[in-house]
Amino acid sequence: MVGNYPNPLRFNPAYSVVKQYFVHMDDSVPQKIVVHKDSQRGVHFRRAGPRQRVYFAPEEVHACIVTCGGLCPGLNTVIREIVHSLNHMYGATKVLGIDGGYRGFIAKNTVPLTAKGVDHIHKRGGTVLGTSRGGHNTMKIVDSIQECGINQVYIIGGDGTQKGAAVIYEEIRKRGLKVVVAGIPKTIDNDIPVIDRSFGFDTAVEEAQRAINAAHVEAESAENGIGVVKLMGRYSGFIAMYATLASRDVDCCLIPESPFYLEGEGGLFEYINKRLKQNGHMVIVIAEGAGEELLVEKNEQDASGNKLLQDVGLWITQKIKEHFAKRAKSPITLKYIDPTYMIRAIPSNAADNVYCTLLAQSAVHGAMAGYTGFTSGLVNGRQTYIPFNRITESQNKVVITDRMWARLLSSTNQPSFLRP
Repeated sequence: MVGNYPNPLRFNPAYSVVKQYFVHMDDSVPQKIVVHKDSQRGVHFRRAGPRQRVYFAPEEVHACIVTCGGLCPGLNTVIREIVHSLNHMYGATKVLGIDGGYRGFIAKNTVPLTAKGVDHIHKRGGTVLGTSRGGHNTMKIVDSIQECGINQVYIIGGDGTQKGAAVIYEEIRKRGLKVVVAGIPKTIDNDIPVIDRSFGFDTAVEEAQRAINAAHVEAESAENGIGVVKLMGRYSGFIAMYATLASRDVDCCLIPESPFYLEGEGGLFEYINKRLKQNGHMVIVIAEGAGEELLVEKNEQDASGNKLLQDVGLWITQKIKEHFAKRAKSPITLKYIDPTYMIRAIPSNAADNVYCTLLAQSAVHGAMAGYTGFTSGLVNGRQTYIPFNRITESQNKVVITDRMWARLLSSTNQPSFLRP
């Protein structure tokens, strides 16, 4: 889409004083910034930000915002900043909230969003628009968008939601509709590829410290005390890894990417015995998807098609208790803490609030300029527009041959759990 109108920001006193505020059409950000002299150019993404000209006149804009999937700190901040950016930067005041995720399109559950109405929602956890899993019917969703006269769709959600957004974008393109589809990536697990990090992750790691600290106090106060903390991380162990590194009180961190075993030389039980003899207490952090290969296979799924996991925290605490029950001379005191949903239901911290603001503003700048089929994301410290297919083609995981995992092993002194 070609810009038809001068950008209203040119006449905004808050922005007109900023030199070189507008981003050049050809500016790009490389996905890889560490290269060798013989490396090829590699993948670049369009740099985010306001353009000199915009595709939509303010009075033409009829935007909608939808949140899908699980909760995450910062959702309300993103909603607030999209509404405020459209209102105060571009003078666009017609904004609808879709209530209840993708299902809300079909049921036509909408609520008007005004700058005044969303002014303080960033101080609350959750999402004021409600959310749901599943409920994606592309044809009916696009029909609803068309019937409501919406021309800007802002979709906030994780990898499944972004896949849905990509399908909506393709259907809109097939119908020849002048409708922009912009995504804001959301996953508390930090497992979306390409981007530096997902919003809410910093807050989750910070909140996880409270659970780890509690487990450490409990373990330290008892003879042979063991504290076990289960954190989120279905397929990726970033929260567990970063929370462990931040705490420095954790003796063992178990994540999905690093298989472990219980019995025998180099196993978890041997390490627990060693640690209790050395320190008299121990703290274990385990991601919810760790050790799945050790549990009985279940083939149940939620509404989004995600595999329903068994409670590995309860399982491992039971296994530890059974192991030490056989050793009459080594009684233990074990406390299990599961803050899984606590860490995602809180408001975002200061760093995430700033990050959410940048993501939302970048999405609005892109939509107003006429870009579509993109996700707003941070790549190498720069805001970019990333095509949907790049966001959904893979999943970000902890690389256990990388330096960060080596730092964790050095911090906890745990074994690698590679069988001899």
